[in-house]
Amino acid sequence: MVSVNDPFVMKAWAKSFPENKHVKFLADWSSTYTHALGLELDISDKGLGVRSRRFALLVDDLVVKVANIEEGGEFTVSGADEMLSVL
Repeated sequence: MVSVNDPFVMKAWAKSFPENKHVKFLADWSSTYTHALGLELDISDKGLGVRSRRFALLVDDLVVKVANIEEGGEFTVSGADEMLSVL
């Protein structure tokens, strides 16, 4: 999981799922990765600055096979059920 948060927030999120052995919680605190992917979401008008769109990638051997990118603040195509359906 990549999020535009600092490493301390991501560490706290990881601790909240102690049974998790397969998901890495990665901090993109400066939005470098998010900008490189072109997935930034500017919500400065709501006082939140530039964040990341919600997205899910299916990657096989370092090749993106599926990129499900949400519009605005929606949550319709990037959930686990949707990603499992494309496997």
